[in-house]
Amino acid sequence: MKRLAKKGEEEVCSRLRELLRDAVEKNAADALLLSGGLDTSILAAVSEEAGKKRKALTVSMDINKTPAPDLEYAKTVAQRFLYEHHLIRITENEALEKLPEVIKAVGSFDPALPNDLAIYVAIKEAKNLGIESVMTGDGADELFAGYSYMHELSHKELNKYIINLSKTMYFSSNKLGDFLGVKIKQPYLDKEIVEFALDISPDLKVKEIKGRKYGKWILRKAYEKKLGEVAWREKEPIEFGSGTTKLRDIIALKISDAEFDAKKREYEMEFMNKEHLFFHEIYKEVVGEVPKPKVKANVCPLCKAGMPKNCFHCNICGFSYPISKFYNK
Repeated sequence: MKRLAKKGEEEVCSRLRELLRDAVEKNAADALLLSGGLDTSILAAVSEEAGKKRKALTVSMDINKTPAPDLEYAKTVAQRFLYEHHLIRITENEALEKLPEVIKAVGSFDPALPNDLAIYVAIKEAKNLGIESVMTGDGADELFAGYSYMHELSHKELNKYIINLSKTMYFSSNKLGDFLGVKIKQPYLDKEIVEFALDISPDLKVKEIKGRKYGKWILRKAYEKKLGEVAWREKEPIEFGSGTTKLRDIIALKISDAEFDAKKREYEMEFMNKEHLFFHEIYKEVVGEVPKPKVKANVCPLCKAGMPKNCFHCNICGFSYPISKFYNK
């Protein structure tokens, strides 16, 4: 391991660009789910380099005439790399109406469902356009330390955490694609990219510059000339960038504190927040009861569903064990 650790940064960047070109070629798709964030913008740049002009789809939920934060970045990237850009705008009511479909598709009431909603809307539009396959940026955050909580780990802890996480990664886009009949292509999960990510030193993933910590540093550095300011954007969840995070406040207003406390007692479940309860009640309606754990499976302490061995996140309710379980294992 860490064969690349002693190489110069530009040599590592060059190798990364080479591997991503190959990964995008092997995972060729008819369209790209373009958020305007770093990961999908890199895929847009790599596809353009390969001479492949494709369609790009971006979801924006505008409430009170406030555009989603990702929108302008996505437009800039699509224009720069000559993509046929399809912008899908959804209203608050449309988002709420689609939630049961999303929950049925993923079989979950994870509080991260607003992320899944944005992906679902984009894949469904792809299906309507006759698109058979879409490319996503799944895996880049997990493998290259994109999440802010990773930035506080020591290099040793981060390295061990990412190694363990690489064995248990789960992406709802796969379920959503299967549900809608659209193939999901994930270049960052290509075997060569995964091996590269596990091989490089953690200090190439997280760097502090002028008092600010950057995750996915090597990805940013490798593509800063192509992407400009987009390369140094702060990491934002899909739900924030697409605007669907606003659903959280809307849903919270639908449930009083008294009702929330009463439902926790009724279901004998310690819901994380009001939207978690809201999603659970839809889950019960469109999916049914929480599945009982199989023999030898771990049991989720929150919803009592089974959790695969060595997995610390429940795909049914979204419960996660403390991050220390990953790097102390």
